[in-house]
Amino acid sequence: MSGGAEAAADGGLRCPWGLSTEDYLAYHDTEWGRPVHGDDALFERLCLEAFQSGLSWLTILRRREGFRGAFAGFSIPAVAKFTDADRERLLADVGIIRNRAKIDATMANAKVLAGWRSGELDELIWSYAPDPATRPAPRTLGDVPAVTAESTALSKDLKKRGLRFIGPTTAYALMQACGLVDDHLADCVARGTEA
Repeated sequence: MSGGAEAAADGGLRCPWGLSTEDYLAYHDTEWGRPVHGDDALFERLCLEAFQSGLSWLTILRRREGFRGAFAGFSIPAVAKFTDADRERLLADVGIIRNRAKIDATMANAKVLAGWRSGELDELIWSYAPDPATRPAPRTLGDVPAVTAESTALSKDLKKRGLRFIGPTTAYALMQACGLVDDHLADCVARGTEA
């Protein structure tokens, strides 16, 4: 395998990672790399990327509805009010990843973000989107970085403001997933889609 775009069952070329399961294909074609805005929506992606750390994204993707139910739809004000009893409930919830450090980080991050003005998280994250003109379309998976100067700066800024469990690699995965960068391969049918 060259790491370049590959044909799916419908004949369209896709990023190779999107072809391994139907779940990945749907996520690749309809979500990954599409712009995401809104504080709660970005909080959800931030949390899910943190939970994914050390695991397959497929594990998170298949439990996403469980996460949404467990974390009050990732409403920042609601999660900010979670208590020790909620922590224990989450640690017993088989529908999510029961990692104490990640659960604690999610709750702590919500408490920090609850003190921000409306739209501030969206503005901050999107302020780190690089100029697309400076980023050539990747031809192969090997052309896609794991960390960039922008993701490192975003990670540092979020940490400086009190957020936890958001290193440069997690920040870059967030940037990819939320459309701050378009890392669909050059020949992929999903490249450049905004809908």
